[in-house]
Amino acid sequence: MPDAKQLVKLTTTPEDHRIAQLAAAAIGLSLIDAAIPLPLPGIKPGLANIVTLIVLARYGWIAAAWVSGLRIFAGSLLLGYFLSPGFFMSLTGALFSLLTLALAIRLPRCYFGPVSWSVLAAFAHIGGQLLLARWWLIPHDGLFLLLPFFAVAALVFGIINGLIAARLLEELPATESEIENA
Repeated sequence: MPDAKQLVKLTTTPEDHRIAQLAAAAIGLSLIDAAIPLPLPGIKPGLANIVTLIVLARYGWIAAAWVSGLRIFAGSLLLGYFLSPGFFMSLTGALFSLLTLALAIRLPRCYFGPVSWSVLAAFAHIGGQLLLARWWLIPHDGLFLLLPFFAVAALVFGIINGLIAARLLEELPATESEIENA
């Protein structure tokens, strides 16, 4: 019979630690985002997407997907909406934006960067959320009358978050992998 006090030992890598730290930063920004009152439900600045854009630019799409996924799950637990409609709206928006970012990072870097990635991801995010809301929560085409408001918010917040991410990428010291690739 095996010993009842057997310990399970998990080994972590420096990359695991980096993703956990970046996810923690994104979770903190999500909490700030949730505290900002805005006039229309569903419109938020998406501050945590700044971290996702930085991770995408520095460490790649897989790391960005991990940070985004951890942020959604932990943020929903901390804010008390895990497995609620809000959780699924957030998850759907993130999946649509991550799929868009997977394509966007393959575009020429001389023309596309954090600002364009942010705008594309913001439009994909709101598009995914509207599709889910239409399919599941509000089965009426009248929902799409809100599209202009959401599109303007996606454009404005996408540009702002992209500019912040671009500025932070310029200011932050280069990583070892960026130095090796230079």
